[in-house]
Amino acid sequence: MTESYRSLLISYAIFFLVTLVLSTLVNSLFLKFSRTLGIRNKNDTIIRWSAESKPSFGGISFYITFLFSLSVYSIVFEQSLNFRNLQFIGFLLATTLGFLMGLYDDAYNTKVWLKLFTQISCGLILISTGTYINFFDSQILNYALTLFWVVGIMNSINMLDNMDAITSLVSLFIFLTTLVTITLKGDFSNPYYLIMLGLVASLTGFLFYNWHPSKMYMGDTGSQFLGVILATVGILYFWNPYKSTTDLYISRQVVLILIVFAIPLIDTTTVFIKRMAIGQSPFVGGKDHTTHHLSYLGLSDNKVALVFMMISLVCSILGITIIFCYPTWSLLPAIGYLLFFILIFTGLFIIANKNKS
Repeated sequence: MTESYRSLLISYAIFFLVTLVLSTLVNSLFLKFSRTLGIRNKNDTIIRWSAESKPSFGGISFYITFLFSLSVYSIVFEQSLNFRNLQFIGFLLATTLGFLMGLYDDAYNTKVWLKLFTQISCGLILISTGTYINFFDSQILNYALTLFWVVGIMNSINMLDNMDAITSLVSLFIFLTTLVTITLKGDFSNPYYLIMLGLVASLTGFLFYNWHPSKMYMGDTGSQFLGVILATVGILYFWNPYKSTTDLYISRQVVLILIVFAIPLIDTTTVFIKRMAIGQSPFVGGKDHTTHHLSYLGLSDNKVALVFMMISLVCSILGITIIFCYPTWSLLPAIGYLLFFILIFTGLFIIANKNKS
């Protein structure tokens, strides 16, 4: 190990610890200063699992540590041109727009159409600056799929934020998967490496306050901000890691996405199918998510969180093996990983339909 490499690793370790402390302190200060931001009126249509109103400060702390990560990166890599890179600028604009929309929603309860318009705008910003899914031969179809992906993930993460610690854990493990992927590729000067490291530290610090019984929520400020970043890293590291256009390697892209983003995809799909089947809107709040149905089986909130943590951990490990353990992709692993996804989906879907909410 070279001296410069060792020094860089030490710097990253110090950064992680400082960010972890910063996240914990920021959330602690927010709790001391106010307990009103993000608390809903009893007549609002937002339905939470907990009947107790709590402040939604988590998303603000995420954004503060995100800005801290960018500041540290600009110092460590003084000669980097990443901040003048159009694609990275688009990422910064989209994440900031998602954060501001979520902040406005926590404060004033945004109209559904305004939230959707903002989510579409985030997708358009990413597309126009060069971040889009490269899946079809037609660019129009690629752009359409990218818009669907960005809006879908932002809404999935928002909908998944229905019980203490769930969204925090699921997002944490997706970011960890991305972080390990960049690490194993040795791309330590990549700005996304420091951003992922900062977000892992930030979410870890936030979990101290978000674990049941939680003291605060992340709110739409957090879920929309995280949603944009998850959608972006999903495109960069899981939708587009391979350039081959053969059917076999296209299946690798699909399987990788299904595994890494299994929880938000399964939960949203299950809720959508259930509500459409009984004529309810899939875009309103409700206590019919996969998390809720595990609770209806008798699991405590903490045990539900642990179940989702274990599923996320396994999905994270499997996602990494897909990327690094199969230099030549074949039909056999494709079928094996797909069967795992179907098993998890089927199990949660059966539970969701066995227990009527």
